[in-house]
Amino acid sequence: MRYVQLDTPKPLSKIGLGTWQFGSREWGYGADYEKRAAEIVRRAVELGVTLFDTAELYGFGRSERILGAALGEDRAKVVVASKIFPIMPVAPVVEQRAVASAARLGVTSLDLYQVHQPNPLVADHTTMRGMRALQDVGLVAEVGVSNYSLRRWQVAEAALGRRVLSNQVRHSMIDRKPEHDLLPYARQAGRVVIAYSPLAQGFLSGRYDAKNPPTGAVRRANPYFLPENLERGVTLIERLRQVADAHDATPSQIALAYLLRHPNVVAIPGASSVEQMERNAAAAEIDLADDEYDALARAAREFRPVTGLAAVPGLLRARTGR
Repeated sequence: MRYVQLDTPKPLSKIGLGTWQFGSREWGYGADYEKRAAEIVRRAVELGVTLFDTAELYGFGRSERILGAALGEDRAKVVVASKIFPIMPVAPVVEQRAVASAARLGVTSLDLYQVHQPNPLVADHTTMRGMRALQDVGLVAEVGVSNYSLRRWQVAEAALGRRVLSNQVRHSMIDRKPEHDLLPYARQAGRVVIAYSPLAQGFLSGRYDAKNPPTGAVRRANPYFLPENLERGVTLIERLRQVADAHDATPSQIALAYLLRHPNVVAIPGASSVEQMERNAAAAEIDLADDEYDALARAAREFRPVTGLAAVPGLLRARTGR
């Protein structure tokens, strides 16, 4: 496993584990899933993964409980990250919710506590006042944000008066907006971009095409999986397969390696099995040649999916079957 070269209390592995699906019924949560989730977490620890990301919103607290129980005594060795959902994120509420998340996780300190998304009505200065108090009493080690623009990330940091270590954003080969400003800033300032949905919910795995679309409700609601977009993505997926063949890897591993080439990017793909966790972790060891990276970047730029309002008719057809 490789790690981000930054001054952090605990090393940050380049591949982490996202636990959105832990306890979430939309991802098939059931009676036996808790045991499988624990096996995934245990294997991740064995492979050197140190970043485990959850949130109070995931499974309405179940994800935190499952993760904390699965980590057991290793909770003190890894980076346990959670997020506050910012409904009225004034300082006293931030403090109360951090205490609740720590209790569900079974930890005395949250290694990374993040604002899940910016609140359009509550300024960051009051949220960060709560974060600063949590740091002062030792309940939070590092503060992060999620889904923040570069400007708001910087404003949050000014309000905290200390570094806001990370910004967790949607980032993949087909969600490249962070490359324009967040990644250069992270490298210049010594910060971290945490990439969630780094495989675009499996679009980049090569498992799906227009004749074999996904069946789950979550993916059916994603415009990337419209038949037209699956057709448009054929060239990109083929390029991923070509590079994967050269490295005896999978398209998913190459898509992760593309992101991890940036020194200040950490990816947190989910995993539904131990085998998938092992494949994700192995992606951190793949070194892409310059020409391979350039070819992938070019194929990614040339992929022009139908999104926004133009995708609505297709999503409605997918939902209704008409």
